[in-house]
Amino acid sequence: MNDRVYSFSAGPAVLPEPVLEQAREEMLSFRGTGTSVMEISHRSDEFQGVLDEAEVGIRGLLNVPDHYSILFLQGGASLQFSMVPINFLPHDRSADYVVTGTWSKKAVAEAQKCGVINVICSTEASGFTIVPSQRELDPSANAVYLHYASNETIHGVEFNYDLDGHGIPVVCDASSDILSRPIDIDRYAMIYAGAQKNIGPSGVTLVIIRNDLLDLVPQGLPSTLDYRKIAENRSMYNTPNTWGIYIVSLVCKWLTEQGGVAAISRRNSDKASTLYDAIDSSDGFYTGHAARSARSRMNVTFRLPSPELDATFCEEARVAGFVGLKGHRSLGGIRASIYNAFPVEGTVALASFMQEFAGRHG
Repeated sequence: MNDRVYSFSAGPAVLPEPVLEQAREEMLSFRGTGTSVMEISHRSDEFQGVLDEAEVGIRGLLNVPDHYSILFLQGGASLQFSMVPINFLPHDRSADYVVTGTWSKKAVAEAQKCGVINVICSTEASGFTIVPSQRELDPSANAVYLHYASNETIHGVEFNYDLDGHGIPVVCDASSDILSRPIDIDRYAMIYAGAQKNIGPSGVTLVIIRNDLLDLVPQGLPSTLDYRKIAENRSMYNTPNTWGIYIVSLVCKWLTEQGGVAAISRRNSDKASTLYDAIDSSDGFYTGHAARSARSRMNVTFRLPSPELDATFCEEARVAGFVGLKGHRSLGGIRASIYNAFPVEGTVALASFMQEFAGRHG
């Protein structure tokens, strides 16, 4: 198609074109069934195959061992802000949270409705421009888990290491950098991620949870909020998002064909470097939000000398075929989200546009 634009949307975000093309081909007749995958029973053998493919794909890409369960839920990562403490935070214990941006701050606000929360580190005083080093984190002795967000989409900061809980189970909101780089899965008791950035379409939430945590879930929880119940029913206690899980299975196949997570990680680093180099070589016309040590490879955030120029940049970029660049309303500026499926040539084209725009307006 020649009318596709470069979409820098933070989410729902760009999907791989081969995935979209296969979904289009199978829209009316999924694998010769004569029906769409949205029309078949989630209890059918055909959909069981899709679910298996999605799970096997995730396990293979992230090297997830058998003592972890893989769940496909609904409600987005925001529902996980509540489900995690509902399942794992007893009334006589506390949980530790690291706050490095809007989403981890929202996670704290929801968790505080369920129990005692200790914010052991917050970078809000910096304007959420940094992330702490491992040695700066001192978990509480009584914490039942330690929660953090590995990448913050709004402020464009990212942890470049797998956080160590020093014996405390680590829970990670990896919504915006899941599958973008290799991780040490053994460091995590649980990882959750909304699908709409790197995994698939909106409406699916991936949860990877170590099975021993399921034994800690209290009895009597509402069934659709109970991780143990959901795991026992293989994500099908109620009807799952069949279309979304189907797209997840195709994205996993596409990622595997690209060489897996290690290969896509190198590509992501190259894409991010292209844009950060354009910022750093602009003689101050473009100013990055995040400190260089905390820069996200997924969400490149920056601003121009004035809000008026920010607006002009977005409008001229839209005309040139670059959409979704306006920064989040809470921060302003510009945000270029370049998740796994975003093409390398798109970052090269935007960097060229940035240089040309600065030459005209600088």
